Amino acid sequence: MLRPISEQPEETPQPAPRRIFQERQRLTSLPLYFQGYLSVRHSRCQEFRVYWTELRGTTLFFYGDKRAPTYSHKLDISALTSATSVYPDENGSAQFILMLSNGELELKANDYECGKEWKGFILTVTKLSVPPDESLLPEQLTRLQQVLEKEKKRRITLNKCSSTSLNRKSPPSSTLTTMPACFYAVSRREAMEMLEKNPSCGNLILRPGSDSKNYAITIRRELDAHLKHYKVRSKGTSYIIELETQVTLPSLQDVVNYFVTQTRGNLKPFVIQTRATEDSEFSKQAGC
Repeated sequence: MLRPISEQPEETPQPAPRRIFQERQRLTSLPLYFQGYLSVRHSRCQEFRVYWTELRGTTLFFYGDKRAPTYSHKLDISALTSATSVYPDENGSAQFILMLSNGELELKANDYECGKEWKGFILTVTKLSVPPDESLLPEQLTRLQQVLEKEKKRRITLNKCSSTSLNRKSPPSSTLTTMPACFYAVSRREAMEMLEKNPSCGNLILRPGSDSKNYAITIRRELDAHLKHYKVRSKGTSYIIELETQVTLPSLQDVVNYFVTQTRGNLKPFVIQTRATEDSEFSKQAGC
């Protein structure tokens, strides 16, 4: 039986407030390499849209606002084939185009220097080398070199993990590093509001616990619209659902699946459309 817990810029881009940074970090284990405002236009779009953008690993995360805890959508640029030169427009902004396997992505930075820096970081992490033909300042080149070393180490670690997983006969689900689609770095109250205002998106949210170390499940029952909360404690590589009889599972996805199964599908993971859409549907996410 499920028993709920009791109620309880124009200058160099600056990092988001620490709380926001920590909440975003919960969404992905990818390291943050560069961030700032970018205007974005997909090849199938007519207008640019402004996003607070983070380059994490080889993925661009787009946020509707600098302080937004969760991204609107993301785009894997690891298969980047090439990028055009940075060129200024009539308004003083700087544009360049990323050539991707599924189309082109046009980016616009506040100014020429910022545009060159964005392009430099993107080429460094995707091509695993500091671009030699970019006229960057010495301190910028130093930062690119530091990011290059971090990305190389990350790739080596990923390759080792992949090799280890392939050598196992039956790898446990805890080896998966992707968070469930219904995870949102929101507070208890924000999760309640999301479920109440968007019933068509689902009725189960996985979120950070109040202690910022563990997790919690917030659900909204369809019959009476009653909201409940359950603690999910992290222990080693496992997760414990604190019910009358504790349930231990190997991954957070298994935790979500447990709730869905135990309620015979009456609980459905909460997924906003822009979070669920694949990278190939970027144009739809961007409102084209």
